[in-house]
Amino acid sequence: MTVRATGRWRGIVAVALLFVAVGVLTDRPATLLAGVVGAGLAAYPKLSRPPTVDLELERHLGDARPACGEPVTVTTRVTNTGSHTLADCRVIDGVPAMLSVAGGSPRHAAVLRPGETTEFSYAVESEPGRHQFDPATVIARDITGAHEVETTVAAGTEIQVEDAVPELPIRPQPDGYAGRLVTDEGGSGIEFHSVREYRPGDPIGRIDSKRWARTGELTTVEFREERPASVLLLVDARPAAYRAEADGRPNAVAHCLAGVEQLVSALSDTRDAVGLAAFGRELCFRAPGVGTDHETALWQLLATHPAFDATPPGQVRARGGAEGIGSDDELDRQATLLRKQLGTDTQVVVLSPLSDEHIVETVRTLAASGHTTTVISPDVTAEGSLGQRLARRERRHRLRALRGADVPVVDWDPETPLGTVLLAEEKRRWSA
Repeated sequence: MTVRATGRWRGIVAVALLFVAVGVLTDRPATLLAGVVGAGLAAYPKLSRPPTVDLELERHLGDARPACGEPVTVTTRVTNTGSHTLADCRVIDGVPAMLSVAGGSPRHAAVLRPGETTEFSYAVESEPGRHQFDPATVIARDITGAHEVETTVAAGTEIQVEDAVPELPIRPQPDGYAGRLVTDEGGSGIEFHSVREYRPGDPIGRIDSKRWARTGELTTVEFREERPASVLLLVDARPAAYRAEADGRPNAVAHCLAGVEQLVSALSDTRDAVGLAAFGRELCFRAPGVGTDHETALWQLLATHPAFDATPPGQVRARGGAEGIGSDDELDRQATLLRKQLGTDTQVVVLSPLSDEHIVETVRTLAASGHTTTVISPDVTAEGSLGQRLARRERRHRLRALRGADVPVVDWDPETPLGTVLLAEEKRRWSA
């Protein structure tokens, strides 16, 4: 909660003093009286106190699970639960970073007496992903307007927009894995692998009955064995990654977080072990796992951990001296800690706008250390100014550098749903 003076009456003091001076010098009682009255008005705010703000917020959605692109009506109700009247109460609802307002306004002003409720509605355009509303910002002024109190009021509200995400374009691993689940080792599976001599204890259902009928030889059919994959979703949330195509547009980290939410939802429907990590304000790491409790923990991390904040850091503060959260040395430190915690068979999917060379080197180091790595990169560059065109050219160079190091990169235009992009990538991979 922040309390501050607005300075609204500052000009009245100057005008009152001017009138008093003119009245005295010209011997005009009316002018002098006007100056005295003005001085009294200027002193009035000094007698007032900042308002006491006690509010309760409710937020209702027309549809909490809309189809992609469908407008969703948001109705916000604010109740004054305190014992004082709020003569000037202004509310700015916490629209998620990835959602744009399609109709109405998330801003509202009202006079709230004790126990009274004010209500306003607006519509947002639904985008794929799981979107958590931020707390609403409330600014309340006293009756004179000289003091204001700024605070936030939360109501845990989220919109989940489904978008069909196909299998991730995860590469074959050098230890025999082919695809996400199928290995080159024989066992019980669905794809034919080989035929071997029968061994006592082999399942009867896997005996090659046709060969036995034809030659009298007992053999056992083996299939490619299926194993769940271990996948770590890694978000680049360093200060350099908070780039946007233009002012007012979602930044690249917001796009990465929306993509991670879709991938967590998609992978939770498989037998794959899923983990979560982020580079940024601090290293966040949750080892890959399975199960309802693990999935709940992943969603909790996405909602609460500072590394997954879609809002850029207000100020890059030093950590331990000259090394700040956006420095190359800090990224090296976090990457080293991450590699120490990664399992040898864990595949890494990095979501990053590739905004500088150092993240490219970090990805190449991950791949070189034995972790099968894929990059999903939202493109937030533009063709406007010379600087924007240069940033786009540099990003294309980084994409080529990663692909040249045998690291696949999914070039994602955020205007296209991630599921559509991954489906096209999957078709391209299988047709290659």
